[in-house]
Amino acid sequence: MPSLGATTARPALPYLLSGRLPFFYGWVVLACLCCAGFARQGPAVATLSIFVEPLTREFGWSRTALSGAVSLGGVLAALSSPLIGPLLDRHGARLTLCIAVLVTGVAMMLLSLTQSLLVFYLLFCMARMNWAGPFDLGIYGGVNNWFVARRAFATSVATLAQMAGLIAMPLIAQLAMMQHGWRAGWLAIGSVTLLIGFLPVWLFMVRRPEDLGLVPDRRAADDAADGATKAAQTNYPEPSFSRKQSIGTSAFWLLLLYTVLVYPVQAGVSLHQAAHLIERGIGPTTAATIVGTFSLMSAVASIACGLLPRRVQIRYPLALIGGFLAAGTLTMIGISSRGQGYFAAALFGLGIGGVLTLLPIAWADYFGRANFAAIRGIALSVQVIAQAAGPLLSGALHDWTGSYLRSLQCFALLSCLSVVAVLAARRPTIGPHGRAALD
Repeated sequence: MPSLGATTARPALPYLLSGRLPFFYGWVVLACLCCAGFARQGPAVATLSIFVEPLTREFGWSRTALSGAVSLGGVLAALSSPLIGPLLDRHGARLTLCIAVLVTGVAMMLLSLTQSLLVFYLLFCMARMNWAGPFDLGIYGGVNNWFVARRAFATSVATLAQMAGLIAMPLIAQLAMMQHGWRAGWLAIGSVTLLIGFLPVWLFMVRRPEDLGLVPDRRAADDAADGATKAAQTNYPEPSFSRKQSIGTSAFWLLLLYTVLVYPVQAGVSLHQAAHLIERGIGPTTAATIVGTFSLMSAVASIACGLLPRRVQIRYPLALIGGFLAAGTLTMIGISSRGQGYFAAALFGLGIGGVLTLLPIAWADYFGRANFAAIRGIALSVQVIAQAAGPLLSGALHDWTGSYLRSLQCFALLSCLSVVAVLAARRPTIGPHGRAALD
């Protein structure tokens, strides 16, 4: 198991800064992770959606062909994540995120030279693989290495930065395209990715606080003064599981089951919600504002999750957001007015924002930060596959039945089952003989 102690070689610039800053250096690390999270959204589905119409118009590519690049990139991430995780645990998030930013930024810029579908697949799948794998592991691995008592708040901030990027990147692309066409859009996205994402991570990112002679959540010199934080960490001791030990616990498989149950709902409803609203008689403009409400409430949920007290066991808020997903999905079935649409989107948005923020926290709280990326790498592979299954299930059932009724009923059932699964996922401990047990 990797040691969490300080390394012999300290990063020069961060070490100089950490001794002179009036606050914990972890906040600098969190700012770097926020920059990486913002830059991550270049190959997001929302950004690609801006390019769909001009690409199909110029090259005649089908929507299915463009969507296939997203799915293939996710499959590549599912294959690579379990391999990347252990490397990230040993060497930290700095190198992983720097490579991810460089590859993504360059790939986005090279997309401006696209002349064939094969070239588009090669470049976009490379960027999408980074989006679904190295970025996720690097960002949340970095957060969990530096924060324990304040983990929920730090994760909430990192998630909000990614949501900000998800809003900004499509706008940046659209503004560039209005002036100089779709090729300029890819250049703008790639440039922003490199400008915002690379330098902060390269200059200021540090693997763990122990590498600077610090401890999670605070400077070592603050131990006497920061009694509240010290008490919080004492009352919530950090576990330290190896990947093999974690796989041997029921909590690992129950959290994995929860992931399998909620992520088809997240992706399946998100992709098709506007089409469902229009089919239910809601105008396209109103449908778009309802989708905006969904995004807004996701951000609200992320902020709320950051304020959760650490004494609350993580399985209870995870169960609550599973309930929000179920309620939102059931409400969508019978939508017949704008008010019902906004209410359903608000419920579902609260659930999605909670899932995105709390699930990475749960893996760290249950199994510790020493091997977080190795353990979450397995879960991330399952998560990506589950996300890909949701839209396929929704689309297939719609083509079969002529409506989204059956798919929404399936998603509501999956959400209800997720509540049962996560309530059974009690926090494990390691016994005196190295065997996992439950609290």
